[in-house]
Amino acid sequence: MVGAQPYDPQGLDVHSVTAIVVAHDGARWLKETLAAVLRQARPLDRVVGVDNGSRDGSGALLTEAFGPGNVLALPRSTGFGEAVHEVLRRLPPAPGEEWVWLLHDDCVPDAHALQALLWAAEQDPKAAILGPKLRDWLDRRVLLEMGVTVSRSGRRDTGLEPREYDQGQHDGIADVLSVSTAGMLIRRDVWDELSGLDTALPLFRDDLDLCWRARTAGHRVLNVSDAVAWHAEASARRRRRIATSEEHPRRLDRRNGLFVLMANLPFGALVRSVLRNVFGSVLRALLFLLAKQPANALDELAALGSVIGHPMRLRRARKARKQGRKQGWPAIRRKLTPPGAAFRRLADMVQGFLAGAGPVDSAGRHHAAADRAQEDDGDELLTDSGGVQRVFSSPGVALFLILTVITLVAERTLLPGLLSSDGHLGGGALVPVTGGASDLWRLYVEDHHAAGLGSQTWAPPYVAVLAGLSAVALGKTWLAVAVVLLGCVPLAGISAYAATKRMISYAPARVWLAATYALLPVATGVVAGGRLGTAIVIVLLPVYAALATRVMAGSRRAAWGLGLLLTVGTAFVPLAYVLVAILGGLAAVSFGGIRRGVRRSLVIGLGTPVVLLFPWLVQIAREPGRILLESGLHESGLHVGRLTTPRLAADSLLMLSPGGPGVPPVWATAGLIAVALAALLLRRHQMIVAIGWGVMLFGLLVAIVVSRVDDAAWPGVPLAFAATGLLVAAGHQAHRIAEFRASGGLRRLGAMLIVVVAFATPLAAAALWVTRGADDPLRSDLSDPVPVLAELQSEPGEGTLLLRPKDGTVGYTLMRGRGPLIGESDLTPPRETTERFTTAVAGLASGRGSTYVQTLAASGVRFVTVPGSVDPALRRALDSQPALVRVSLSETGGLWRVAGQVTVPPPPATAGGLHRGWLWAQGGLLVLVLILASPGARTKEPDVDYADAPVEEGPRGRRRAKENKGRKDRVPA
Repeated sequence: MVGAQPYDPQGLDVHSVTAIVVAHDGARWLKETLAAVLRQARPLDRVVGVDNGSRDGSGALLTEAFGPGNVLALPRSTGFGEAVHEVLRRLPPAPGEEWVWLLHDDCVPDAHALQALLWAAEQDPKAAILGPKLRDWLDRRVLLEMGVTVSRSGRRDTGLEPREYDQGQHDGIADVLSVSTAGMLIRRDVWDELSGLDTALPLFRDDLDLCWRARTAGHRVLNVSDAVAWHAEASARRRRRIATSEEHPRRLDRRNGLFVLMANLPFGALVRSVLRNVFGSVLRALLFLLAKQPANALDELAALGSVIGHPMRLRRARKARKQGRKQGWPAIRRKLTPPGAAFRRLADMVQGFLAGAGPVDSAGRHHAAADRAQEDDGDELLTDSGGVQRVFSSPGVALFLILTVITLVAERTLLPGLLSSDGHLGGGALVPVTGGASDLWRLYVEDHHAAGLGSQTWAPPYVAVLAGLSAVALGKTWLAVAVVLLGCVPLAGISAYAATKRMISYAPARVWLAATYALLPVATGVVAGGRLGTAIVIVLLPVYAALATRVMAGSRRAAWGLGLLLTVGTAFVPLAYVLVAILGGLAAVSFGGIRRGVRRSLVIGLGTPVVLLFPWLVQIAREPGRILLESGLHESGLHVGRLTTPRLAADSLLMLSPGGPGVPPVWATAGLIAVALAALLLRRHQMIVAIGWGVMLFGLLVAIVVSRVDDAAWPGVPLAFAATGLLVAAGHQAHRIAEFRASGGLRRLGAMLIVVVAFATPLAAAALWVTRGADDPLRSDLSDPVPVLAELQSEPGEGTLLLRPKDGTVGYTLMRGRGPLIGESDLTPPRETTERFTTAVAGLASGRGSTYVQTLAASGVRFVTVPGSVDPALRRALDSQPALVRVSLSETGGLWRVAGQVTVPPPPATAGGLHRGWLWAQGGLLVLVLILASPGARTKEPDVDYADAPVEEGPRGRRRAKENKGRKDRVPA
């Protein structure tokens, strides 16, 4: 860049300037453009207007301004370059050095723009093409272009930030790759040498192509910041209909960008560009689809196909540009967008997609970015402080950290075994965690399951969810389970805090609500009981509530999101769907006729889980009792009363205590009940309080039914629903505390008492949880159920029978080479096989003969193991079998080996076409729901009438005008 230098204004008169204004349905801007052209400080030598078949009176405006002899009428389909060619074909060259000034009908140059361009041309004899600084037509402070370059993928790049204000930061004369034809000044001899604009590019990128060819020929292209023009970019912004092409402006711009790039690159760079653009266009099309912009995705792929699908057209263009292409490439390459900027643009695309703005380019757009939505004034995470301070000063982050510390202290006895390589997390309802993500995926997709006695039932869908979480956790299932189960308290807290942002604006109330919800008896009972399914639901339940409020407003995307997350919760706890469906039905009856689109959104939200889980839900419907059970082990495999409290007492239900291990005393939640009752006394927002209490009573009723119908069922989920209703009812009225405190007197005292009572619940729950711990019956030091010796000496497919004697009965588990995976307990083996094998195990444990050992051997059993101290009666029964050989016996367990021949049963011949077909269909439906639930793009531009836009500059422009008044002998830098 160079700054301004003194110049002789009389020296500019040696140049001859011909201005060409091309109009096409631009009457709303043309009047201002013509006035600006005619009031140039450096008078024009010749002016010509071209009307490309305008239907809005643009031709009459040109004739009025320039005279009838200086206006050329051309057909409506004529492009910009073709119009300029026609003018120069008819107009003889002027004597001396002639410059041609090209102007669009929507481009208003500053009064000193031409003078500044000619002065810059005087400073550099090699300058052949010059362009002004372009600002936005509406917001006169916003920069549009200071020269243009292009990336190696054909993306237009201005080098400016979206909506960057002009504060002089780019001022000077810059050597650039290209300038816009809106205000372009070009020497006529160079125009003739290069054959001007390519008429095959009637719109978009014709300027880039011309400037590229000029630089290849040894000329310079300059951007002059002192020459200012304001551009409406009417064609790119679709403010008028394009008559030169039937294609969408976006597709036309992309196609012409690729064409110009591939027509001007050397052969080696061309090959790399083709490969890069094929991959990049597919990636961008995928992002457009994820952002629910199928038209943009189609334009991206169609533009690429239009270029590489016509190789002869590209070959002719490359042949015409052959001269000097290789020699000029090093200079051109330095002007292209650096590779690092392309990666930053990709990151901006992904960030825009996640933010809901759609995958648009951060630079190089033909128009300034739309104003960003105003952020919430009360958002704690958005301040002017530094990033670290922003994060750690947020109440939500502070709450999450406090809950994490409480959790780590309460689970202190679980952490050593969890970090040990020998221990396994398990106990209660949780199967000891073994295997990895690949094992779970295999379990979910295989047609026949060889584990245990073998089964041809389809694996439950929560196996796929857990496999996906394990994949995120680097393939480690134990890590995924530990984060979700052991971390459910802080996860539930941050979930509740974030989900209630739109419901409750009072930040202290949100903190109290989230802390109380996270430390409910349900949450602490989930950890102690190893209830992975309920842990998932209590983390997602606040999100259900937040999305439900948007569904009730008719939001379609929120409905798809609710359906997707409800599918996850239903896969682990089917009862969650029943609860949400009943509440959704009541909402549809109450509000469906009031707000438009509510019923349709509810159908989407409630129908998505049914579609995605259809075969499994059919199995559940055949056994209605399974609706009350969640994933994992149940009382049928343990002892009644170990995980649940049969027939819960009334005080436990009323105090939201689900019973079982890990729950605090019933009085711990008394504070929550008290403040929720106090909310009934307030007169404001009675509807929300009534809805909250209605949800509470509904959840309580379902909990009573669950605890009475099935002793193996745990009423944690319905009580979590009930607690959510109470928390919303109480939290929504919490802002009144500040009013009472400000009133003074008894109201102030009452407000303080309510705060103390409210916070008593989470503080008492945290203290009790930390004191008691969270390690019974859940443990993290469980050993591998398959003895090492049995694992080493077993052939593939041979199993180890694990016996668990207790109170005169013997439970068993058949393991084939490894411990059972999560989800295998829900597989149902054939009834006849189960009965025969159970009879054999009973006969073996009673010592009634070797026939039962032969039955076990025919099922592939090679070893029999008993963990822990072996009961003497069972030891004698096993030792009495001639076909069993004792391998080891100690306080840690006993191991016996089947001495005879062991036959591994072959897998049955099954036709898995239906299962595989459903898996493909389920995967496709899941992708579709993910796309529909993902953030879409807000690409609609404000509907602004450009004709009403003022022509005067803002404050900065007025100051510049005053400065220029006193500068007759200088062009300011």
